[in-house]
Amino acid sequence: MAIWFVMLAVMLLSFIVQRVLNSRFDKYSQMPSPHGMTGADVARMMLAQNGINDVQVQSVDGRLTDHYDPRTKVVNLSEGVYGSASIAACAVAAHETGHAIQHATGYAPLRLRSALVPVVTFANNTVQWVLLAGVILIDIFPSLIWAGIALFAVTTFFSLVTLPVEINASQRAVTWLEGAGVVDAGTRPMAVDALKWAAYTYIIAALGSLATLFYYISLANSRR
Repeated sequence: MAIWFVMLAVMLLSFIVQRVLNSRFDKYSQMPSPHGMTGADVARMMLAQNGINDVQVQSVDGRLTDHYDPRTKVVNLSEGVYGSASIAACAVAAHETGHAIQHATGYAPLRLRSALVPVVTFANNTVQWVLLAGVILIDIFPSLIWAGIALFAVTTFFSLVTLPVEINASQRAVTWLEGAGVVDAGTRPMAVDALKWAAYTYIIAALGSLATLFYYISLANSRR
């Protein structure tokens, strides 16, 4: 019963955080950056000032689809960020560029997360089937559900490793935005707030993954 309460609480928190994040992004998208810099301008300037010349900045479709791809070395900015001269756009662009700087400097948690990607991809593609078979056949093949739990644990570990990567990228973003004069005393709190709520989505995702992992473990133990 306790684990179900935790899972429901996490689902509710996830809904609330996503709603607030969208609200904050919409609000700060209406606040112009002090010097009229767009998200693309911020990304390119931040890369140049950090001596990174082999990373491209491009626009991608979608809303809040911003991400850095270490395989292609491209900072992908959504349409609402790439060409927008708003505080929200500057904050998001600086955050994604922070990942590019992590990559260039060999930031350990990012290296670990990148190394886990093939394993996590395999786990994501197979875990639901292994867990389903494990639950159905738990009395015949009790070890099967534990194999599924091990696969799910890999995805949970990936969620936990992601946290320092995202938090560090936001810290780099705020430090650079302030140091480069892209934000001032009045707009800095807006950038911090936008990135804070974005970080909460990763924290909630990690908590949800942990809660689900404990649920599967309790299920396996109860049928022992």
